[in-house]
This record gives sequence, structure tokens and C-alpha cells, in this order.
Amino acid sequence: MSLGSQIAANLPFLRRYARALTGSQASGDAFVREMLEAVLADDDLRASLAGGRVPLYRAFSKVWASASGPLATGEKAAQDLGSEHEAGAQARLGAITPPARQALLLTTLEEFTSAEAAAILERTPDEIDEMVAEAIAEVEREQTTSVLIIEDEPLIAMQLEDLVTSIGHTVSGTAATRTQARAAVAEAMPGLVLADIQLADGSSGLDAVDDILAVGSMPVIFITAYPERLLTGDRPEPTYLVTKPFQEATVRAAISQALFFGSTRPL
Repeated sequence: MSLGSQIAANLPFLRRYARALTGSQASGDAFVREMLEAVLADDDLRASLAGGRVPLYRAFSKVWASASGPLATGEKAAQDLGSEHEAGAQARLGAITPPARQALLLTTLEEFTSAEAAAILERTPDEIDEMVAEAIAEVEREQTTSVLIIEDEPLIAMQLEDLVTSIGHTVSGTAATRTQARAAVAEAMPGLVLADIQLADGSSGLDAVDDILAVGSMPVIFITAYPERLLTGDRPEPTYLVTKPFQEATVRAAISQALFFGSTRPL
């Protein structure tokens, strides 16, 4: 497989990681573009990418670590990224140690081993484990909120309910269809939404979320078996995207990131 094909195969997942790390579609994609531009300009960097996901994420990590200017600190987020939400997300990037947040997302959302995450961040596996513990401690200090679960598979909905309550949040309601989601929001406005894409009556979780955001603002995490189908660059896309079947640690990390940045849009 050519290098271009390798990068293309892994790019949707790198974009997912970048968005979760930065808290927005615009800034996450900006970092990915910067990394790709660096690859085009540097033959040694391009050669280092042979070998799959780990070298690609390591190259991205170097771009992230070197971003000490406005994009990383949020000094020009409002004008560069174009919205109050983007500015708020960028302004919080330095509130906790970025490497710890990276380590947590790499080992949960992206499902790298500690050894692979260590290679990406150029640390030791023991250091990665310590960084993950640091990030989890930050997660445990998050403020609690109410969560609407939009999921048409009863067992998965119950699993998500148990997870949400186990980390201190409350469940404002559950819905298996777009109509039920609208009714749940009319009864109680949630502080966070977990949404499947394909719902029981053939309706779309994307449409259900659009309905909700028309009447209120809260972060949204989409859960799907096919994340790469949503990360095409052809339309506004979710910032927080968890792959089915999911690990509880992955959902926990996504919830933490969403609440940390306080998104007002799922994009």
C-alpha cells in the first residue's frame, strides 16, 4: 500500500482524535492540515510515516507539541475560528496538561496500547500510565450534569445509563426515536446528549440532535459503528464520535472532554 493510501485509510480517525483533543471541528482539522503540510514539505518526516497509525499519530503529536502560538493558546481563536464556542474551547486548552489529555484519548478513544501511546508521545509506557492516571483524576473532578441517551438498542441504552450514573451524572431521559427524543427534551433539557446515528423507526440521530439544538445548547457525543462514514469532510461533522462496540473508558473520556470544553454545538 502506498504512503498516500495508508494516510487516507487512517485520516478519519486522526481527525476524530484531533477534534476530541482540541474540542472543536475547526481547530482539530486545522492541526491535521498543518501536519499534512509539514509532511509534504519534509522528506524525512514523510519517510517516517511508513508503518501505519503509530507513526502518523506521532507526526501529529509533534505538530501539536510545537504549536505554541495563537492556535494552541486561544489568543486569536475568536477571529481565526469564527465562533464564541471555538474561542471558549481553545481558551481552555492549557487548563490541564495537554500530554495527559493526549495519553488518555490515545489509550481510550483511539485504543492504542500504553506502549504504542508511548511511541507516539515519545515517553515510556510507565510515564503514559502515570499521565492517564493524572487525566482520570481530572475527569473525576468534572462537574456533574444531566444526560439524554438516544439509543434504540435497549441493552446498550441500559449500559450507557449505568455508565453515566456511575460517574456521578444523572439521566434526564432515554429515547429510541427522533420523536421520543423531542418529547424527552420537552420534559427536561439535558446538559449532555449521547446519540446513536441509526434509530429504531429508521429516523436519524443526527436529525434528532438538530431538533434538540434548535431549542437548547449542550455538548453532543455521537456513537456509531461506522465513524469513518461521518468523517468525510463533505459536511459539518461531529466533534465527539465514539465507535461501537465501545469500551466504557472510551465513553467516559469522551464525556469528560465534551464537558471540559463545554461545547454548544456537536460540530
